Amino acid sequence: MGKQVTKKAANAVAEVNALFEEHAGQGLEDMGQEDLALPFLKILSGLDSILDENEKARKGDIYNTVTGALHKGSEGIHVIPCAYQRKFIQWSPRGEGSGAPIAIFDPEDDRPATERGGEENKDYVVGGTGDYIEETHQHFVVIQNEDGSAETALIAMKSTQLKKSRKWNSMMQSVTMSGKNGTFVPPRFSQVYHLKTVKEENSKGAWHGWEMSRVGPVESAPLFLRCKAFATSITAGDVVVKHANDETRANSEIPF
Repeated sequence: MGKQVTKKAANAVAEVNALFEEHAGQGLEDMGQEDLALPFLKILSGLDSILDENEKARKGDIYNTVTGALHKGSEGIHVIPCAYQRKFIQWSPRGEGSGAPIAIFDPEDDRPATERGGEENKDYVVGGTGDYIEETHQHFVVIQNEDGSAETALIAMKSTQLKKSRKWNSMMQSVTMSGKNGTFVPPRFSQVYHLKTVKEENSKGAWHGWEMSRVGPVESAPLFLRCKAFATSITAGDVVVKHANDETRANSEIPF
């Protein structure tokens, strides 16, 4: 009797899944990237309200700002880096303004003159407004979940984590493989990396930062093609990144 029930349940699930596939995408036709929120993966600090809202959350954990998923920092996650952008983001003084960036500059853009200073040793815009500009490295990734699913996200690195970002970029560039025409450097989105967090400190204080290591090549063709498509959409400017001060506040404990 039990086997019959299990078989009926399995058949019901298969039937529903077939209907899902038959009507794939319906109801989503009018949504573009501007209607979606690209999740940020960030390291929780003592200033994050999620620590008060979720009893399982701890400083140093990795948090998905859209799904609310928590990953233990010491255990980490697997990601596939798909694209990279270097930006300079101008912010109002913390606690002022709309919470959105005043401006986002590419490296080759003309930017307001800045001077280093203040208690946080930031690059403040000359003129006394209190606005500051942060160099931010944007790593667009696909998260490889343990259940086999995958999802897109953004890791924004700044301040002390810029060194980690450059190290990660160097790791990617140093990967080589052998092909029919000899040795070649595979695309950024061909490799899986393990990201976890570690405690860091200097004379001014302590915080958690990223630590990354290469796992190996992507082993699924569909996953590789999904990562390639994500990279292409970023290059084409189809992916909208919505920065907010509460996205960067996690790093406000980091001494410069």
